[in-house]
Amino acid sequence: MTVNSTQKPPIWFWIVAIIGLIWNGMGVNAYLQQAYNTESFRNMYTQEQLDIAANTPSWVTAAFAIAVFAGFLGFVFILLRKKIGYSLLLLSLLAVIVQMSYILMNGYASNIGMTIMIIAFAILFVILGRLFKTKGWIS
Repeated sequence: MTVNSTQKPPIWFWIVAIIGLIWNGMGVNAYLQQAYNTESFRNMYTQEQLDIAANTPSWVTAAFAIAVFAGFLGFVFILLRKKIGYSLLLLSLLAVIVQMSYILMNGYASNIGMTIMIIAFAILFVILGRLFKTKGWIS
C-alpha cells in the first residue's frame, strides 16, 4: 500500500505532537538535573532517594537518557513530519521498559502513579506514532 505523504494531518496531530514534545522535554530536564546533581534536584528528594539515585547502575541511567532524548527527538521529527520520529518513539519505549523494569523490580518506585504514567505515555506515543505513519501524516 502506498501512502500519500502530502496528506494534511488534522489539528489533533499537532496538539498530540506538541504535548509529546513537552512531556519528553520535561523528561530531558529531569535527566539533566539528575545527571548534574543540581540543587533543585537535591531539594526534591529525601536523602534516601538521593542515595538510591547515586547508586543506580550506569546502564539504567543510560536507559533514562535514551528514553527521554529519543522521545524528545522523536516528536521533533514528527513535528517535521518525518517517519524517523516513529522509530525514535519505539527506541524511547524500549528504554522506558528497561529503566522502569529495574526501578519496579528493585522496589524503587517512590511514586508508582508516575511510574505507571511514564510507561503508559510511552506506549500511547508509539501507538499514535504508528497511526500517524499509517495515515501518511509522517513520511
